[in-house]
This record gives sequence, structure tokens and C-alpha cells, in this order.
Amino acid sequence: MNTLLSTNFILAAEGAGVATEMTRLFDLDFQLLADAVLMMIAVFSLFLVASHFLFNPVRDMLSKRQEKIKNELEEAAQDQAAAAQLKAQYEDKLKNIDKEAEEILSEARKRALENENRIVAEAKEEAARIIERAHVEAELEKKKAADDVKREMVSIASMMAGKVVAASIDTKVQDTLIDETLKEIGESTWLS
Repeated sequence: MNTLLSTNFILAAEGAGVATEMTRLFDLDFQLLADAVLMMIAVFSLFLVASHFLFNPVRDMLSKRQEKIKNELEEAAQDQAAAAQLKAQYEDKLKNIDKEAEEILSEARKRALENENRIVAEAKEEAARIIERAHVEAELEKKKAADDVKREMVSIASMMAGKVVAASIDTKVQDTLIDETLKEIGESTWLS
């Protein structure tokens, strides 16, 4: 218990000493004012030195960065305007591409139609030539057949003449033989 009382006494003594120091802290004396003025001069001097060596370079750096950002924004705006102009040009070209493609297709259709007409005309000419050639060949075959019939008639007539002479028949029989022969050959063949 003695120790507890001695601890309380020490605490009370210390509390009284603090109270005496507290009164001195708020007491304005010449030393305190001189320290305060020197502290303000030191802080102001430190501020000037820091301003000169730290703040001014930082301000310069910030102003340069601000200028750089401003220039980059201006360049970006110019690039954006140029890009918009290029976009408009390409859109115009795309619109014109459809027209050009339609013109090319139209021209190709026109040429294809002309080629088709030319090929049809050539085919018709060739068909006409083939038909003409066929007519000529048919006429030649017809003439050849007629010549063959005439030769056959001549040979038949000579045979008849031989028979007539050999048999010495009269003219009445001879006329009947000629009429029979002509009927066998046909009058249209004989007359052509």
C-alpha cells in the first residue's frame, strides 16, 4: 500500500510541474518572439529557394506539357478533319463505283447482244449456204438421175430396135412396143 501512495504522490508532483510549464508556454517573452520571427524568415527563405529550384522547373514542365497537349489536340483535330474529308471522298467513290459497275455491266451486255446478233446472222448465212448447196446438189442429182434415165431409155430403145429388126414386125407392133416402153418409163421422165 505504501507503494501505491508513493506512486500517487509522484503523479501529483509531476502534474504540478506540468502546470507551471504550461503557464510559461503561453507566456510571450522576447525569446519566443525572436524564435518565431527567425522561423518565419527560415520558412520564407526555404519557400523562395524551393520556388526557384523546384516550383519554377515544375511550372515550366507543366506549361510545356500543356502546350504539347494543346498542339497534339490541334493536330488530332486536323487529322480528324482530314480523315473526315478522306471518308467523304471514299464514300463518293463507293457511290460512283456502283455507277461504274453498272456502266461496265451495261457495256458488257451490249457487246454480248451484238456478238449474239453477229453469231446468229453468221449462222443464218451458213444455213442459207448449206441449203443452197443442198439445192444445187439436189439439182445435180436430179440431172444425173435424168441422164441415167435417158441412157436407160436409149439402151431400151436400142434393144427394142434390135428386137424390131430381128423380128421384122410391122409398124403396128412397133408402135405398141414404143407405147408400152414409154408407159413403163413414165411420161414425166421422158419429157424432162
